[in-house]
Amino acid sequence: MRVVLSTYGGRGSVEPMVGLAVRLRELGAEVRVCAPPDEEFVDLFAGIGVSPVPVGRPVRPLVASVEPGSTAGLAERAAELIDAQFGTVAATAEGCDALVATGPLPVTAGARSAAEKLGIRYVHASHQPITLPSPHQPPPARRGRPLPPGVTDNRELWETDARNANEMFGTEINTRRAAIGLPPVGNVRDYAFTDRPWLATDPVLSPWPEASGLDVVQTGAWIRPDDRPLPSGLVKFLDAGAPPVYVGFGSTPMGADASTYMARVAVEAIRAQGRRVIVAHGWAGLDLIDDGDDCFAVGEVNQQALFSRVAAVIHHGSAGTTTTAARSGAPQVVVPQGGDQPYWAGRVTDLGIGVAHDGPTPTFASLLAGLETALTTATRARSRVVAATVGTDGAMTAAKRLLAEFDPDGRPPHA
Repeated sequence: MRVVLSTYGGRGSVEPMVGLAVRLRELGAEVRVCAPPDEEFVDLFAGIGVSPVPVGRPVRPLVASVEPGSTAGLAERAAELIDAQFGTVAATAEGCDALVATGPLPVTAGARSAAEKLGIRYVHASHQPITLPSPHQPPPARRGRPLPPGVTDNRELWETDARNANEMFGTEINTRRAAIGLPPVGNVRDYAFTDRPWLATDPVLSPWPEASGLDVVQTGAWIRPDDRPLPSGLVKFLDAGAPPVYVGFGSTPMGADASTYMARVAVEAIRAQGRRVIVAHGWAGLDLIDDGDDCFAVGEVNQQALFSRVAAVIHHGSAGTTTTAARSGAPQVVVPQGGDQPYWAGRVTDLGIGVAHDGPTPTFASLLAGLETALTTATRARSRVVAATVGTDGAMTAAKRLLAEFDPDGRPPHA
């Protein structure tokens, strides 16, 4: 079986596809990948012997240059992503049997159109649940399209979201569909999602409500196997004292002033607890605030190995970092910056495995209070209990299901 994986976005959209690619290849499938051309993403796939086909602009400089919430250039960027799906991705998918897509709506709607034209199996995959329509939750607001104030009925809000999606992307999608002989779609969002989307999250950390009205296939999180050793300098630091507290904000960008402030507040709060510190640079550009020997800075590192050796993790609340920390049994302090991060912060609190900070900008006092709770005996014990329940085989479950559901005559069974 030949499968093409199409993804666009930050680390949280790319790394799970690496995990899926590994498992598909273990089961004998041929895998092709279309992904952003950022060097770190190319390296991720190179680590498993896959050369991704570059799609779109590099993500890191793009997200760093776009003001949060701004719609400037949005239409142009969406058109580029849609073009790439109808062009580069469709060409890569020639001769394949299935296409799995994740990322923003221009990507997935375009990817399904490419699969439809080629007559191959299509799967929409989401690595967080908040964008999937459900009466149990409201939709996230789209850029430049605030949800109507005073409306509390989630079904009505999801209908508004569908109209917004059509207004933002419908013309671009349908113009390109017409050019390749496909009929227009009336609901771009639901077309992209299908009536059977896959949810690649752990059911303990992120349970999908059964009575949702949507036939969601929850596979478990797609975790990239990572057996890289920790750098020798980091190992020496870890061995030199009690477990430190890790702080990092993944692929969430920050300006220089915000980065400096966040690092200072975090380091000072951790030190006030009598703990050593590991600072992860990430896209936020965090760095050491002085030359104290109680702090160590890291770049790209095996978090799966590192988190098993820390006292707690302070982070932004991405799906990947939350899941990795939960699997390791490390208590968490989540400082959500946007997107799906408030959802994961809430789940950490609900499960008793850490604390959700109120708002994206902590003070010394607020972060210190969060750490005090995270480092209690009760939170540490609860984190270890939950860690034992978090699955590790989501990518293999998804790979087996994809191969099992494939229709040998080439028709997509769930189009």
